[in-house]
Amino acid sequence: MAPPRLIHSAPGLPDTCALPLPPAVAAAAASMSVPASETPSAIQICRIMRPDDANVAGNVHGGTILKMIEEAGAIISTRHCNSQNGERCVAALARVERTDFLSPMCIGEVAHVSAEITYTSKHSVEVQVNVMSENILTGTKKLTNKATLWYVPLSLKNVDKVLEVPPVVYSRQEQEEEGRKRYEAQKLERMETKWRNGDIVQPVMNPEPNTVSYSQSSLIHLVGPSDCTLHGFVHGGVTMKLMDEVAGIVAARHCKTNIVTASVDAINFHDKIRKGCVITISGRMTFTSNKSMEIEVLVDADPVVDNSQKRYRAASAFFTYVSLSQEGKPLPVPQLVPETEDEKKRFEEGKGRYLQMKAKRQGQAEPQA
Repeated sequence: MAPPRLIHSAPGLPDTCALPLPPAVAAAAASMSVPASETPSAIQICRIMRPDDANVAGNVHGGTILKMIEEAGAIISTRHCNSQNGERCVAALARVERTDFLSPMCIGEVAHVSAEITYTSKHSVEVQVNVMSENILTGTKKLTNKATLWYVPLSLKNVDKVLEVPPVVYSRQEQEEEGRKRYEAQKLERMETKWRNGDIVQPVMNPEPNTVSYSQSSLIHLVGPSDCTLHGFVHGGVTMKLMDEVAGIVAARHCKTNIVTASVDAINFHDKIRKGCVITISGRMTFTSNKSMEIEVLVDADPVVDNSQKRYRAASAFFTYVSLSQEGKPLPVPQLVPETEDEKKRFEEGKGRYLQMKAKRQGQAEPQA
């Protein structure tokens, strides 16, 4: 096996140790047959999980995993978009589909993040990412995450210019048709989320326990050079990590127990965040079931050094958390008490999303006839 090599895919992207895919994974990737003309259709990055990646219970933060997922997606999509002669670009994250955290990852385990391109439209790239955790003492491996990400190529010369994406070759016509359906569906959902962009989280004095106001939280972050690409805009993975941190604070305040990320609904990136902006990441509880909590997270950017631009909504998502005992067993979640009409409305909307996903999972679990 060839030794690991350091990838420098494009200026502004993180340096990541990229390893050859194991034979089984490589064979599976080859069977999907969606290669770019002269670029690999799949890559794998890996690193060991450190104490600063995890919470006090030793579980790796969901935001840390989301950041690694985005790094892998950024590498393979940027490499593909620069695979033909033409204007150079960096792929920017536009959307992350629903991501389930199937199994916890712990300190000392190695995360293997595999990414491959599964569809391209004229101006976007779909990347499928799988995350495996490896216990290097026992050799045990398990699947922890699956994610779908969408990227758009932005010109290095003009950040507002979206370039065309080189097409991929499909072995079957059905692959392209299925990819086009996924593309149209995510495009429609992105448009539907924009109506919430005017919504804000307001602080409340002396809130009662188990109310929305009691656990709602905000984090303020000054965007620095280490957060950004060569363009001077924030990496999508950095934003997702901050969003997960705020959602975790909301969940912990509500339950006062060890909490872990169970899933992330679609994360939509509505606008770019420039270096020097002050971003406010706000989270609030929207719904609770017996064993899970839904938390809405909103990201607002304030370009303090640019008086010509007003504060704007940059990203939004729904995170789902579960409460765990010291032994790692699920605990009942204190029921949320919505007070205002808006809170009651959001609670019913969250309940609808919960029931819809529950029905979908039950349908997938049913044995095939």
